Amino acid sequence: MITVNVDLGQRAYPIHIGPGLIHRTDLFAPHIAGASIAIVTNTTVEPLYGEQLRATLAPLGKKVITIVLPDGEAYKNWETLNLIFDRLLLEHADRKTTLIALGGGVIGDMTGFAASCYMRGVPFIQVPTTLLAQVDSSVGGKTGINHPHGKNMIGAFYQPQTVIADIATLRTLPPRELAAGLAEVIKHGLIADAAFFDWVERNIESLNRCEESAVMHAVKVSCDIKSRVVAADEREGGVRATLNFGHTFGHAIEAGLGYGEWLHGEAVGCGMVMAADLSVRQGLLDAAAQDRVTAIVAAAHLPVRAPALGAQRYIDLMSVDKKAEAGAVKFILLDGVGRAIITAVPDSALQATLARAV
Repeated sequence: MITVNVDLGQRAYPIHIGPGLIHRTDLFAPHIAGASIAIVTNTTVEPLYGEQLRATLAPLGKKVITIVLPDGEAYKNWETLNLIFDRLLLEHADRKTTLIALGGGVIGDMTGFAASCYMRGVPFIQVPTTLLAQVDSSVGGKTGINHPHGKNMIGAFYQPQTVIADIATLRTLPPRELAAGLAEVIKHGLIADAAFFDWVERNIESLNRCEESAVMHAVKVSCDIKSRVVAADEREGGVRATLNFGHTFGHAIEAGLGYGEWLHGEAVGCGMVMAADLSVRQGLLDAAAQDRVTAIVAAAHLPVRAPALGAQRYIDLMSVDKKAEAGAVKFILLDGVGRAIITAVPDSALQATLARAV
């Protein structure tokens, strides 16, 4: 097991990474103070890992309830969020009830948001079961739901008590979900660590095969990078926004197609190709580096061509973005491999990127 610490003072917490951790009662026990636990999961993950987690929690002698939600990005909304609140109220959950998010990014985001709201804040634990959630969404305290007009625009910054990333759960991931997680691994190298990006290029086939040693390293370094950024800028007032490289385009793709049509990581992968193109047009990135971005996204079996939503539709969707200020969209661009910047771009450059990418 490897442990990475997120240094946030009184809200600091450990990220435990390794195989078989879902069976480690000792990792959960220090973070559960109350008499009851609510596991929040979905219809896909519950048959795979629900009983395993309940068996791990049994020695703690707590009341354990399980809330099973429908699976998919299309259900990351108010209606599904209310299913969590309905059950917590019916079960008389109190301020010390600990919520456990067992699943991917959608479950983690909704459980965290529910925890931030229920009785104005109850503790929660992240048990991410997808690569995307292990390397990105479970770390950093971003929680929320989607709205038809914008992705993740409604939510809260709310940190978990701990993250328990059992990489053995990745063995049951469909190839498409594994590829979606690789998008965030690639992103971390591109924005913050050129040497790690080099490593990803050399080891992409091992990652595609979900080889344990390669995945352990990818999750560990990704969590290292993200935890440093979060510690420096917890509420995304500055540098943390660089973690959204590829996401401005990617969120527009997701919202424009309809949530769930493309997986989040697929949209981000394509969005990184688009952002690299825009970086070249701004004189920040050379063509050789742009080719590397496109090649690694393709090698991870992610799309490199964007859906034809129409240029104006892209622009309209991107204007509903958390980085937009006074109606102007800010983009995360690459100032070389391993370094990201936040900047506005001229409309002509954006139009040219959209014309090429679609």
